[in-house]
Formats: sequence, structure tokens, C-alpha cells
Amino acid sequence: MKWTYDWLTDYLKTDATATGIADTLTRIGLEVEDVQSPNAPIAAKIVECKPHENSDHLHVLMVDDGTGTLRQVVCGAPNARVGLISALAVPGCVIDGHEITTGKLRGVVSNGMMCSGKELGINDDHSGIIELPDDTVIGTPVVDTKIVFDAGITPNRPDYLSVRGIARDLSAAGIGEYIVPNDTEFVPVAGKRSVQLKTDKCRAYKMIEIHDITVNPSDQKIASRLAAIGINPKNAPVDATNYVCYDMAQPMHCFDADEIHGDIVVRMAQSGEKFTDLFGNEHELTENDMVIADDQGVLALAGVIGGARGATTDKTKNIILESAYFDPVSVRKTAKRLGISTDASYRYERGIDPTITGIAAMRAADIIMSACGGKIVCAYGAGCDCAPDIKIEYTPKYFEQKTGISLSPEIQQDILVALGYTINKSDNIWQLTPPTYRIDVEIPETVVADLIRIYGYEKLATSSKHTNGTAIPHDNNEMSIKTKLVGRGLNECRSFGFGNMAIEQILSDTANIKISNPITSDLDTMRNGLLYGLLTAVSNNEKRGYPDLNLFELGTVFDGDMPAQQHTQLAIVRTGATSPRHWTGRNRSVDIYDAKADIISLMSGQRFTISTDNPPRWAHPYRYGAICQGKKIIAEFGELHPSVAKKLRIKTNTVIAIFDDIKNIPTPKAARNIKLSDFQPITRDFAFIVDAATPAEKLTSVARSVDSRIIDTVVFDAFDLGDGKKSIAFTITLQPTDNMSDTDLQKIQGDIITAVEKKCNAQIRDK
Repeated sequence: MKWTYDWLTDYLKTDATATGIADTLTRIGLEVEDVQSPNAPIAAKIVECKPHENSDHLHVLMVDDGTGTLRQVVCGAPNARVGLISALAVPGCVIDGHEITTGKLRGVVSNGMMCSGKELGINDDHSGIIELPDDTVIGTPVVDTKIVFDAGITPNRPDYLSVRGIARDLSAAGIGEYIVPNDTEFVPVAGKRSVQLKTDKCRAYKMIEIHDITVNPSDQKIASRLAAIGINPKNAPVDATNYVCYDMAQPMHCFDADEIHGDIVVRMAQSGEKFTDLFGNEHELTENDMVIADDQGVLALAGVIGGARGATTDKTKNIILESAYFDPVSVRKTAKRLGISTDASYRYERGIDPTITGIAAMRAADIIMSACGGKIVCAYGAGCDCAPDIKIEYTPKYFEQKTGISLSPEIQQDILVALGYTINKSDNIWQLTPPTYRIDVEIPETVVADLIRIYGYEKLATSSKHTNGTAIPHDNNEMSIKTKLVGRGLNECRSFGFGNMAIEQILSDTANIKISNPITSDLDTMRNGLLYGLLTAVSNNEKRGYPDLNLFELGTVFDGDMPAQQHTQLAIVRTGATSPRHWTGRNRSVDIYDAKADIISLMSGQRFTISTDNPPRWAHPYRYGAICQGKKIIAEFGELHPSVAKKLRIKTNTVIAIFDDIKNIPTPKAARNIKLSDFQPITRDFAFIVDAATPAEKLTSVARSVDSRIIDTVVFDAFDLGDGKKSIAFTITLQPTDNMSDTDLQKIQGDIITAVEKKCNAQIRDK
């Protein structure tokens, strides 16, 4: 998006410098990429004119530019002659987007360029250099110097595609006062034509027919502004539509009324229907293309490009102005399919203000009739200039919840009103209606984004503190989780929020959320787990010779396609060896007990049981465990299933640990002073015979739950007895809190034996 400083001041009363404006816009969300302030061409008199020795049409001129020293310029204009006062672009001037420099033409140095009216943006005459009046003061600027801004527009802010929209935001940011334009309302005028809307993809259409015009060049102000932003002025009717497009972000088109037969019809094209555009290119249309037509066929592709038939020329006497609201999706599909991108399609694709078709049409009509005369013989409106009924419930406290910054309701109200919001208050609830030109505002989060960008992102660092100056601590457990895992030798991994459906379906049974328009074909779903990204990283690293990895990722996974259908998951993947080879000792491969240890490190000492039932698709069926509290699964760990590893081309042994929802990870208790006991710990050994399928973890968990003074259990022996039975032996450590007699200790031992035999179908070994 380009615009000039003087154009901006039509809508913004300010004394800010161009640099100040550019900095403010960048701060509030519109990145200004360039600010150009080129030198203006000056009046110069030709003192000497000689033929070029190496050319039959070039002249070598000596011109007086008012500096007291004649300047040599090579010129090919046929009207160059001694005594003529014309326009000289000295080195440093920008003409037609090109900076003038000193150079040689056919071996002769040219220190500048003499300019035509078209090159200056004054008119469309390129037959020779411009001829200025004899009383023109030598050395004075021929045209006003235009400061030109160039900014990159993000897709969510189509209102920035208008000079008015930029002025409104600058005013809200406190850099000036917005000047409300004195727009003329659209008033229907009965005539011989009407507009028929035969598709719901055109919400509103305004047609104004003007007769008896004389096609003239545009007003100097309009022509120079268009030329400054890179649009060559043609004539007043065409320039008016281009000007309104940049001024109001309302694309328009101008037809030759004498080439239009019957009413204007907005409809979908017939499959195979032919259309020739303004540049003579023929297109074959489909039933998905929206067109503007008359009784004889297609006149234009709606919102994309006009046609050769009905185009305005210098001989046009009667015109029809079009100003409409076309469906963004329909315009985008047609433009992309045909490979056409225009200023109109660029704006329609992003969405325009649906309420300005009428005032835009009147604005263009006023510009044209001021330059070309004529009168309105018909003004017809079809459809409705209606904005979508968007109401957003918002509370001032929501801002602090999202940003951590305390901003008073009064300041929030002032910012929102300055941005054009309408506020209706009921108790502490605000019902907000966004302005019609802000089609991106639909949810409270966008309101918060608007407030913080105007309030100032730079204030985040100083505002998000307590009154005593200390930083606000994290209000969640995520940082402590990451810190613990990094301390265990794991590296954080960050992957895309997308997944591959074919791979995710072999990793889990969770439903997939398919993306209708994926960035790449292999990222076609919103991820329903973190394993895809981590295992892809493992596969890619292994290919490049890095098989030993210790990775974790903590991120959002998606349960559905609605805003609240998501949660935060933690996944850990270890591969290869636990340490590099070294002469001091042999290294070993990672196993599921490494993954289990990672989970236990996050359990903050809470008790749990282990289940090996129902392993997920990614897990080895016999090398898997689930951490449970009651019947609730807190986390899972295991070895990667061989078939999954083969499909992902992973050859290295891989173990995995997953907390499906980090809400299940206990928040660490605050550090406290621990008083050492005055009593020595006591250990006792137990050995039980159990079914071969019974995990040892089940026995130790039951034993530990018998008495709160049991602080540790360790399995020290296990062997197969045959006939489906095995022996498991473990040690308990008991920390007395007072004097214990043999009777007290015998009772605890008896309670452990009773509990394990009952709950684990076990039998105490007597020898």
C-alpha cells in the first residue's frame, strides 16, 4: 500500500514528520517499509541544441537550471529547441519509479533528463518534452514533491488499504486529529437502466450513469498523487476509480455506457463461456466465476478485471460507474484460477467495508463531473449496504487476564471509541460493536489486540510488574516443568501445530481435524498429539547421523475445530545411547525405565500405581506402562512399536513418555524446612509368589500404602518359578516418628503381608 503525505493530511490534522508517522504506524501494527522524498524536477531553459554525432534523433543540449552553470543533457524529444523552457530531472529525481543518474548516451555524458508531461504525471502526453510558459522562473520546482509511504499490509487488516483507514488509526494513536470526510450519500435517480442481482455472492451493487462528458485529464492534485504511488494517470474517469480505490478501499469500474446493451446483470458464468479482458487476453469461464453482464454477454469478471468491450476511451461520451460488494471467497477463487491479480481483487479478497458502495460511487461521480462535466441520468442501487450484526461481550478485566497489564476501564473506553467501536454498558459487561471497516474483529481477543497495540507494546515490560517493582511470577506450572526436564538432560523441541493424517492415524485412535487448505500436502491436519513432530525430528536426525537424542515438547494439541477444543500436552522422546562412548565405562541404550524416571521426576512425590493394560498404537505391546491414580491415567511410557518405527524409518531404539494433559502434572509444593528424625530408619525384606503377569510395581505400591511411615520400596530380586508363577522380593524402608516396639513392627509387617496377598493374589514365601 502506497500513499503520499499530502493525501494523508486530507483526513488527518497533524504536524508530525514523515519519520514520526512511519514510526507510529510501525508501532501500532502497520509496518512502513519505505519513506521516499524524491527531488522535484525543475524548470530549465535550453540555451544550446546540437545534433548528437552518433545518433540521427538525439540532441545534445546545454540547459540553464538557475545554478549559474550550464548543464549538459542528452535528449531525444523532437520539440527540443533553443529558448524552450521545459522540465529537467536532475540526478536524484525519481521518474516513473526510476532514479535519474548521470550516465552516457551513445558516448556523450547526460547529466539529467528532460521530461514529458506523462513522465511528470501531469498529463498523458509523451510526444515530446513539456513546454512551460515563457515567464516560468528558472530553477523552480515544476511539480510538488511528494513524500511517499510504502507499507506492507497483513491479511487481517484490509482497512489499511485506504488512506482514510490509515488516518483513523494514526488519530487513535494520538498523532493527529481525524478529519471526518464530507461524503455525499447515494440518492437513486430513475433512468432507463436497472441492476439485476442473480447471485447471492454480490451483496450490494450501485450503478451511476453519467451522460455528456468530455474526457479530460484529471485534476492536477489527483494525477500527481496517483503518479507518485506508481499509477500512471490516464484520464479523469479512469483515474477517479483508481483514486477512490486507494482513498476509501472501495474498488470501482467505469464502463462506456454506449457499449452496454440493456440492464446490468450480476450472475455466475456459464461453463465454457468466453471473456476477453482489458489487455486482450481471452479466458474460458466456469460456473464458479461471478461476472458482470448485459444482454450481449460478459462485460467484466466481478471484482477481478474489466473487459475489452465496454472499456472507457478518450472518445467516450457516456459512462456507467460500478461500485459493489463482492464475496471475497468467490473473487479469490477466480483470481487464483486465472492467475490475475489487480488492485481490485487484492482488496475484495481480503474483504472491504460493506457499507460504502454508495458514497464511493458518489465520490467518483463528483471527481469525474468536476473534470469532465456531464450529468447523472440514472442512479440505481441493488442489494443492501448492510454490515454484519456483530456484538462482542467484553469486560475491562479481560484485558489484564490476557496481557498481565492493569489498564483502567476509562483508558480502554477512550481507545476503543477512538478506533470506532460502539460501546453499550450493562453492569460490568460491555457489548461492543466494531466499526464496519474492521471486518477482522469478531472475538474479545481481537479487542485486546487492538487495545494493546494502541496503548503500546513497549509498555509491556514496565507495566507487567507489581507495585513494588518486582516481576509478576508465572501463574502456571509450565516453566517449572521445562526446568526439571532440562535438568534431566532433555532438550526442548518446537514443531508445527499441524500433523500428517496418515502418520497420526498409526500413532493414536484420536480423531483428526482435517485442514481444508493446508500449507503443504503433508501437514493436512491440526495435530492431535505431539508425537508426530518429535518422531519426525528423530527420523530426520537419524538420517543425518545423529541417533542419540533426548527431546521434549510442551505444546497445544487440538480436540476439535472450535476455539475451546484444545489442551496442552507434554511428550518426551529418548533415542540411542544414554551417553557417548568413553574409556571409563560402557554406555547403554535408553530403555523404558528412563522414560518412566522422567515421569516420576514430575510427580512431586505423589503416589501412583502402574497399569500395563491397553497400550496405545504407538507403544510396544509388552514394553508399556501407564501411571495411574485410582482409575485415572496420569501419564504413559513405553518403547516405540516396531511397526511404527519401520513406517517412520527409525532404526534406533526409541522410548516415549507422555502426559496427555499437563493439568495432571502436580504443582510442586513450596520448599519447606525438613526436620530430620531422631530415629534410625528400619528396613524389612519381603518375598511373594504371584502370577507371572503381575507387575512388581503393583506389589510395592500396595505395600507402601499400608503405613505413611514407609518412605521407600525397592525390588531387589525376581525370578520365574514355572507353572505361570514368579517370585518377587523387595525391601521397605520405614522411618519411625517415635519409639517403636517389636510388637509395633510386627503389626506393620503383618498388615503388609495381608494387603499384598489380598490385593495382588499373592502368597508370602516362607523360604
